[in-house]
Amino acid sequence: MSRRLPPLNSLRAFDSAARHLSFTRAADELFVTQAAVSHQIKSLEEFLGMKLFLRRNRTLLLTHEGQSYWPAIRKMFEQLGEATERLKMVGASGALTVSVIPTFAVTWLVPRLKKFSQLYPDIDVRLKSCEHLVDFGRDDVDVQIYFGMPSDYSDNLHVECLLDEYLVPVCSPELLNGPRPLNSPEDLRYHTLLHDESITIWKDWLDMAGVKGVNLNNGPIFSHSNLILQAARYGQGIAIGHSVLAQLDIQSGRLVRPFDLVLPSQYSYDILCPKAWADQPKITAFREWLKKMISDERERDAFSNVMQLPETDVKQD
Repeated sequence: MSRRLPPLNSLRAFDSAARHLSFTRAADELFVTQAAVSHQIKSLEEFLGMKLFLRRNRTLLLTHEGQSYWPAIRKMFEQLGEATERLKMVGASGALTVSVIPTFAVTWLVPRLKKFSQLYPDIDVRLKSCEHLVDFGRDDVDVQIYFGMPSDYSDNLHVECLLDEYLVPVCSPELLNGPRPLNSPEDLRYHTLLHDESITIWKDWLDMAGVKGVNLNNGPIFSHSNLILQAARYGQGIAIGHSVLAQLDIQSGRLVRPFDLVLPSQYSYDILCPKAWADQPKITAFREWLKKMISDERERDAFSNVMQLPETDVKQD
């Protein structure tokens, strides 16, 4: 004969309120109103036929019965969480081949990949450097990190945005404080501009800033984003840097941003795989780890007001 159990939501409310000794803080944790927490506690007390809390002068205390009941409920939720994590890890093992564009691999992914390996030691990540969209039916790739836009992707792909990209002028600290200081965007006319192969980027940024009279034909052209940033680090001119790629240089002080104006890029860093593979445990583990890393760094990033890293959203599904 099965036993009648209390509602799960009432137990969650009790556990949270018992930990915080506050209905208000429990409501904040559970993303509900204080009245909803109070209602759940009342329902649980009625189900059990006893009081679990004492309310005295704006202070919340556990009754003797509540003190006796709470450790078992706390342990139950801990065991439930552990069991859920174990279930999610079923199948999260073996090789995971990731196609990734070289610049993102070098400047962002590789420095952080050790953390993933520590969390998921049974998943063997294998990186493949690639600058074009892979053919999942032909190439030996499980998931791809690509710098693209929504129109690039076919309907059979599951695509999630990891990082939006912004274009920001960057230069060495010495250049910023040199004989021709950069006090305003108009001062760019006295400096060498560093270009990548998309020479229109500087034009777009200058148009946004309302600056005229800057010679866009002045300055060397580089075929790779990392090369243009390296030239800027050596003080050879001012580059338009991709915010994600320039972030570590800015944080370390190797590069500085002379102006606050940023130009949103049409492109973003996306993670993609065939829709049929999207729920595979090892792919899910890698995708969710990337999103959590980005979310955690966004919260503590001193430059988050500039980078404006987005909440992850699904582009194709």
